[in-house]
Amino acid sequence: MKKAPFVILIVLTFIAEILACFLMLSKIKDVKTDPVKVNECMYSISENYGDSSKYNTQLDYVVLDNEGTLIYKTREGLSESINEAIKTRGLIIDLKVDGEVKGKVIFDYNIGTQMTEFKQNIITVFVIIGVLQIVIIISWYIYLKHSMITPFTRLSDFAARVAEGNLDLPLKMDKGHVFGAFTESFDLMRSELKKARLAEKKANDEKKEMIAKLSHDIKTPVASIKSTSEVGMALTKEERTKEMFGVIDAKTDQIKSLVDNLFTSSVHDITEIDVNPGNQPSDVITGLIRNADYLHRADAFTIPECNVYFDKLRLQQVFDNIFMNSYKYADTAMHVNAEISGDYLVIRVSDEGPGVKEEELPLLKEKFRRGSNASDKDGAGLGLYLTDYFMEKMDGQLGLKNLDKGFEVSVYIRTV
Repeated sequence: MKKAPFVILIVLTFIAEILACFLMLSKIKDVKTDPVKVNECMYSISENYGDSSKYNTQLDYVVLDNEGTLIYKTREGLSESINEAIKTRGLIIDLKVDGEVKGKVIFDYNIGTQMTEFKQNIITVFVIIGVLQIVIIISWYIYLKHSMITPFTRLSDFAARVAEGNLDLPLKMDKGHVFGAFTESFDLMRSELKKARLAEKKANDEKKEMIAKLSHDIKTPVASIKSTSEVGMALTKEERTKEMFGVIDAKTDQIKSLVDNLFTSSVHDITEIDVNPGNQPSDVITGLIRNADYLHRADAFTIPECNVYFDKLRLQQVFDNIFMNSYKYADTAMHVNAEISGDYLVIRVSDEGPGVKEEELPLLKEKFRRGSNASDKDGAGLGLYLTDYFMEKMDGQLGLKNLDKGFEVSVYIRTV
C-alpha cells in the first residue's frame, strides 16, 4: 500500500509544529530587554547628548528632560509619559551627562501587546497546521476507502454469494488497489468451483442413472427366482422343502421392495431412506423374526399382543441385520425374549458369542464402524447404523449390551 507519502506528510506537519513552538519561544525571549543593547544606547545618548544623529537606535526609546518634555524619540507611536511607561512595564533609566541627571530614557517594552501578538501568531500557526493535518488525514481515509475498504467489502459480498452457491456472477477485476491480486485469485476460485460443481453434478447424474438401470435390471432375475420358488413350493411334497421355498419367496418380495426404494431414490434424488411407519398388530412381528432367522438358530418365543407403530419393510431389515450379524460374528444358538415395558414393546435378541469390547459399544451405531472382532469378516459397518436409523424414524430405540456370555440387541418398538 502506498502509505509512505501520507506518513511523511503527517511527520512533517508535526515537525513544523515543533519548530513553530521553538520559534515562538525564541520570540518571547527577544522581548526581554537586552542589557548590552540598553547600555550601548545609554552610552551613545550620554556621550552625544544634544546631537541625536549620533544616538544608537538598536532599540526603540524616548528621551525626556527633567520636566518630562520630549527631547527625542526613535519613532512615532512611542509612549512619551512616564506613568504610561510604568503601566506598560517599560524600562525607565536616568540619563546622566557628566555625572549630572539630565532627564529620563524610556525604552518601549509593552509586554501585554507583544504577548497578545505572539498568542495570535501561535494560534494562527497551529490552526494552519491543524487544518493541514486534517486535510492529510481525510485524504488518507479517502485513499484507504478506495484502495482497501471498498474492495474488501466487494470481496466479502462476493464470498457470501459463493457460499450461497451463486457461481455465475464474476468478480469485477481491479488491479489498481492492494486487493487486486486477491480479486483475480477469488474469481479464479469461483471459476474452479463452478467447474467442480458441474463435474460433481454430472457424476451424480451418472451415478443415479446407473443405480436406476441396475435396480431395473435386478428385478428380472428376482422375478425369475420368485417364479421358480412358487413352482417349487407347488410341486414339492416335503414340508421342510416347502418352508424353505417360502423363505425364498418372502426374501424375493423383500428384495423387490428394496430395489423399488432404490430406484425411487435415484430418480427423485432423495437423500434419506424412506420410512413410513403405521399402527399394526404385534403378531406381525413374529413372522418378521422367523423370516430373518432363516437358519432357525433362535429358540421358541412369544410376542405379547398389542398394537405397535412400525414400518413392516424397515422392521424386517432391522431383524435381518441383527440375525445376520449374529450368524457372522457369533455363530451360536440364539434367544428371543419379548415384553411390554412402559411405552415400548421390547424384543431382545441374544446369542452366546464373545460379544465386543465395552469401549466399542457406543461406536457400533456409527456409520462404517465395526468392532475389533470383525477384522477377518466381510462387511461395511452399515448394518447397525441403518438399524438404529430405522428405529429412530419409527419412534423406537436400539440398545446394545454385552452379556456374561454373549451379546444382546434390544429393539424398542413404540406401542399405541
